[in-house]
Amino acid sequence: MKAIKIFLAAIFLASGVTATAQVVKKADADRKKKEDAGVQVTDRQQSFYEVKEISDADLEWMKIVYRQLDLTVGRNPALYYPEMPNADGQNLFFIIMRLLADGKIKAYEFLDGRELFTPEFEIKVGDMLDNQHIMYTEAKGSTEKSPRYTIEDSDIPSNEVLSYYIIEKWEFDRRSNRTRTSVEALCPVAHRMDDYGGEALRYPMFWVKLNDIRPYLAQQYVFTDDDNNLPRYNLDDFFKLGLYTGEIYKTKNMRNLTLMQQFPEDAALKHAQDSIEYRLQSFNTDLWVPAREQLQAMRDAKNKEAVDADGDGEPDEKVDGESADKKKEEATPRTTKRGADKKSNVKQRKPKQVKAKAAASRSVRNRKR
Repeated sequence: MKAIKIFLAAIFLASGVTATAQVVKKADADRKKKEDAGVQVTDRQQSFYEVKEISDADLEWMKIVYRQLDLTVGRNPALYYPEMPNADGQNLFFIIMRLLADGKIKAYEFLDGRELFTPEFEIKVGDMLDNQHIMYTEAKGSTEKSPRYTIEDSDIPSNEVLSYYIIEKWEFDRRSNRTRTSVEALCPVAHRMDDYGGEALRYPMFWVKLNDIRPYLAQQYVFTDDDNNLPRYNLDDFFKLGLYTGEIYKTKNMRNLTLMQQFPEDAALKHAQDSIEYRLQSFNTDLWVPAREQLQAMRDAKNKEAVDADGDGEPDEKVDGESADKKKEEATPRTTKRGADKKSNVKQRKPKQVKAKAAASRSVRNRKR
């Protein structure tokens, strides 16, 4: 009887352990399914985020600008945090690496200003992982034509990617008569220390087209303010609305030179960056003639600045042309003599002096009158 009880207890214990294992396995499967569902994008979703290129016949002007996004400046930390995937999601570099490992997007070589997003410049993900010293294993269903890889979270060097390069396009469409700004591609940049210490060196990894990853970025929400922990924007909005902060380090030019190569001095480099920013921001407004209300507002603002600079409540000098002309006219003495305002070298005639003898004798004819 005792042996039967021990046997039944063992069966009950084994069934409990099996049930617990099944629950854990089911939970892991559900979590995995949820993660996979979060990155699944249908063809319809992909077509929704595709941006139709403007025809060259409709373009009147275009400027290609290269920027560097420091992930410690402004709102850029939204691209870095969380450092490791958690309940809030994953950062931009994790999303890119997962998509590359699954073969869902393509990456292109970093050619330092001569980027061509064509098939001959596509990189092999396996070679890139080997060059970056990232550990991986071949995923289930991987083939030679369509390789897939499995990368552990701890093996993705997300903490080294501290900046991004982006290609920004400014285009003026004469059909819509407006300037459009868009991000064409981005490149993660790894910051790594060398064997001798010192300042970290930058290693651009690869380019990815933003339109290829936009549907996936739209599913990851981030918060861009420490005072508001509500994630109101997704990563697609972050680039589309221009919430990033980035310095211009290059513009497309015939010699393929960076601004630092053209302006080695810090002051000249800063001046060139500010000048390019001002021209980009004011290009659209400089195309149109201001309305009368805008001109009046500008005139009032200048008068106010003059009053504030003087400090006595009265502007030193009127800004508008009519007041200036009136003031000039009052300062000039009036005269009825023709050509009096012109300088002349002709000597003025002196009045004739009457002789004393002629003045004493008067004519008889005049006396009779």
